[in-house]
Amino acid sequence: MVSVSDLDFDQWAEALRSRFEDNAQKALPVGDGPLGTLCEAMRYAVLGGGKRVRALLVYGAGLVTDAPIKALDETALAVEYVHAYSLVHDDLPCMDNDTLRRGKPTAHVKFGEAQAMLAGDSLQPEAFERLAQTELSDAQINALTFCLARASGLRGMCGGQMIDLSSVGRKIDIDTLRRMHELKTGALIGASVRMGALCGNPRLYELVQEALEDFSAAMGLAFQVVDDILDVTADTAVLGKTAGKDLAADKPTYVSLLGLEQARALASQCEERALGALERIENCSDIEKTTCRRLRELARYVIGRNH
Repeated sequence: MVSVSDLDFDQWAEALRSRFEDNAQKALPVGDGPLGTLCEAMRYAVLGGGKRVRALLVYGAGLVTDAPIKALDETALAVEYVHAYSLVHDDLPCMDNDTLRRGKPTAHVKFGEAQAMLAGDSLQPEAFERLAQTELSDAQINALTFCLARASGLRGMCGGQMIDLSSVGRKIDIDTLRRMHELKTGALIGASVRMGALCGNPRLYELVQEALEDFSAAMGLAFQVVDDILDVTADTAVLGKTAGKDLAADKPTYVSLLGLEQARALASQCEERALGALERIENCSDIEKTTCRRLRELARYVIGRNH
């Protein structure tokens, strides 16, 4: 039987995407009557699409600290539930008013605004319920809960979205743009890495924490820079969402502020920083060098999308 560690990156990623999808199919609630419709909307928001970058980061970071796979399964569900809720809410008419997500109609187009909002609202506590039943120590569960809550609220996605809304049609500087995306995109990317590592050996986590923070920051910035590049270079079929939406809405992006080539250069700088952070982890005598392999591959996968 072929070990997961023997798989190339595409095979490994696809195996874990399938694992996540199976886990989510079983974990997401099913109901009858009015609750049945809400459950259907929740399942629609989570299942059947997406690159699952955040879930893959959970699994990849867990390898560094020798985390148990079942704990990573629950943590990946929690992170992706929160991500799915944020997409449902971001797509609402009162926010970005988008009609396409992951190659299919957005949740409010499919179910109506009220039910889409409730589906997002329901996915948030569902995420923390997954963490609460993870078979880890109380200290680890507390740390996971704090990490996800912080990345989801005022100091994370919600704060970033508020800056985003207030920036439409305005001239902002690069520092403001970076701060916006540190919160809106980077916070949950960073939380995915941190939470995966927190599921493992606490002693190993202490050894790699600082370098993982640097890796996370580089990945969070890179993800958004590449998204901005793709918004102007890829078509709707490739993106699975409306291409050129940011430009049409007069939203500030790394491309609009820096230009396409400088934005690509910034993405490459992020890759160098991310890989440098992983090299520091590999130089730690208590860490096996091969444990960073998947995080390195993920960095190249995320940043390689800009071509």
